[in-house]
Amino acid sequence: MKTGINQWAFPAEMPAAQALATAKEIGFETFEVCVGDKGPVSLDISEKEATALRVHAEKLGIAITSVASGMGWQYPLSASDAAVREKGKDAVRQSLRIARWLGADAVLVVPGVVTPDTPYDIALENALASVQDLVPEAEQLQVAIGIENVWNKFLLSPVEMRDFIDQCESDCVGAFFDIGNIILMGYPEQWIRILGRRIRKIHAKDFRAPVGTLDGFVMLMEGDVNWPAVMAALREAGYEGPLTAEYGPYKHSLETTLQHCLASLQAILVL
Repeated sequence: MKTGINQWAFPAEMPAAQALATAKEIGFETFEVCVGDKGPVSLDISEKEATALRVHAEKLGIAITSVASGMGWQYPLSASDAAVREKGKDAVRQSLRIARWLGADAVLVVPGVVTPDTPYDIALENALASVQDLVPEAEQLQVAIGIENVWNKFLLSPVEMRDFIDQCESDCVGAFFDIGNIILMGYPEQWIRILGRRIRKIHAKDFRAPVGTLDGFVMLMEGDVNWPAVMAALREAGYEGPLTAEYGPYKHSLETTLQHCLASLQAILVL
């Protein structure tokens, strides 16, 4: 396993090429590009621009391993409105293409959101159908759709996540497992063992359960994650990809943010 950092750790106005160079200088081995309708890497990025970014990373000696996006919140694949679902699928399709251009092999996908207007059973039906519709393109591009566990009131158990993935009947659909996100509803080491080979990528975060809100997210190794148990489970599952820290920048020092993330990941990797 290798140390990775997510682009959201960098200031929103920082160009991706500069973020890659900074990440490499600090000592990270891998990088996760974040795309959206605004920000340094737009969903409208051209193949030429994305290829140039990949070449830049290769010259630096840092691997772009995945693409993250929050567009699944804006256009849920589970939405009752078919037009909203189509916008969500279009965003995933474009993210898959961008990942291919960047040389990454997985895209983070928020699979759906349960709301007062979209009940759980309808969300499940719509989200599953949406992801199944995207499978042919993922397989053609050889980029995995990574279903992330987020605070969306949806796919609330590892068994349900496992079965959702299996119903897509493709190796190009797997789990983009976020360790810290799961603490309020379970134990990450149990999720990892149940999801097993389905795990495509990992987000590394930590969380203090008694806080129970977004304020509970803390730096790696400062929360309630049982990191020795998590690492043992990842090794049992045969996971060899990066541990990608997903944190926003500290208010006064980007370098300190990155140094803290890297030092913590390095300590976790030897547990």
